[in-house]
Amino acid sequence: MTKLVTLALLCVIGLAFTSTLGGPGRDQPVSIPASPQRTGEADKGYKYLTTGDYIKSGIPYNYFLLGFGKSVNNLLKRDSPNNLISHEYTAVNAPNGQTVVAPNCLQCHAQVFDDKLYIGLGNTMIDFTDHQKLNARNAEMAEALLKHGDPQKYAAAAPFLNSMKVLGNQLYTQVRGVNSADRIADLLVAHRDPATLRWSDSAVIDVAGDVIPTDTPPWWLLKKKHAMFYNGFGRGDFGRFLMASNLLTVSDSSEAREVDSHINDVLAYIYSLEPPKYPHPINQSLAKQGGIVFVEHCSKCHGHYGQGGDYPNLLIPESIVATDSFLYKSNYQSPQFIDWFNKSWFAMGDHPARLEPFNGYIAPPLDGIWITAPYLHNGSVPTLEALLNSKLRPAYWSRDFNNPQYDYEQMGWKYSREAGPRGTEVYNTTLPGYGNYGHTFGDRLTDKERKAVIEYLKTL
Repeated sequence: MTKLVTLALLCVIGLAFTSTLGGPGRDQPVSIPASPQRTGEADKGYKYLTTGDYIKSGIPYNYFLLGFGKSVNNLLKRDSPNNLISHEYTAVNAPNGQTVVAPNCLQCHAQVFDDKLYIGLGNTMIDFTDHQKLNARNAEMAEALLKHGDPQKYAAAAPFLNSMKVLGNQLYTQVRGVNSADRIADLLVAHRDPATLRWSDSAVIDVAGDVIPTDTPPWWLLKKKHAMFYNGFGRGDFGRFLMASNLLTVSDSSEAREVDSHINDVLAYIYSLEPPKYPHPINQSLAKQGGIVFVEHCSKCHGHYGQGGDYPNLLIPESIVATDSFLYKSNYQSPQFIDWFNKSWFAMGDHPARLEPFNGYIAPPLDGIWITAPYLHNGSVPTLEALLNSKLRPAYWSRDFNNPQYDYEQMGWKYSREAGPRGTEVYNTTLPGYGNYGHTFGDRLTDKERKAVIEYLKTL
């Protein structure tokens, strides 16, 4: 029973609403207009994020402890019963009063780095490649055992297990360290009525296309942005996108409204996050030189920093950025997803959200870029040095997921070049959607200029 429950729970590793859509071809950057956002209290938002019941179903508490064991770190310093649970999960009361353990947003949006937990840092250690753990059959077996063992615990776990049966077998990425959140969103939407959000055992829309990998971006960038996600197609109220993890187990739109009432506080907390400072000495003279080069060559898209800085919020068409196009093109294969969302509960009310297409990607802010490796929207480039010099980008590379080491000079993960594909822990940039090409603007710089720019980026 312990093994089955463990495998069933591992079928879900968070949710981020990050689907993308291509649109009419453009050959000039496009400015994104700002949208009004709700305000709230950051302290309340942190509490709701780390202890709240925005996902109200999961694995019964005692089974979770049997399957995973007790966490000895308590990195969030939470009180009982969460003091025994990893930061990636939250113990909540299901509607029938049973205590269950549900995945929370920190599965994707937090990472332990040099023995410290950074909330808002994308989790690049995540693993969507394990076919033994990510398996719908495991959820079915766990469901059967719970159903015949304890009807109350089964009732509390049922919405979660229903989602597991849909998600399992359809989330696999080709390499470890990237996220399949787009596919999770597609699959959950396919089993929800757009207006009521009620679950349907049979799909209401088709899910097409492949699993497209993404690198989870840092939360602290959001306060500068006018749109969400790599192609900037998340417009309107950001809170509606942030709460989309609720689709994992939501009963109907009335429950969604209750969760939505807390999300303004969560957004306030996310807006309060600041990027961690580079922890080692910086050559200020070299950084100053790099700042001059950056302003001349990079600031038009990525903005100015420091006092009086600004961020232009530009969408860069594929014809200019030339990076792997599979992400922004993915919804050409399933436009029904965009239609579902733009007609759904999420697009209704006094703070609606909507999805707008674009044929390219947003040029992100670069605050805290030193800690956000690997780079590009699919995490295909291990270091900033390789991002700024495309000749250095390895076609196949690996890093140590058990004992990850960071290179504070090249700014990225210490990695090994590989001769070819070898299992899921070697990043294979020849796969569709995993390409490391494009964004070759740094190739125009001299080696001296690139070194100076990297030193400057340490200051952001």
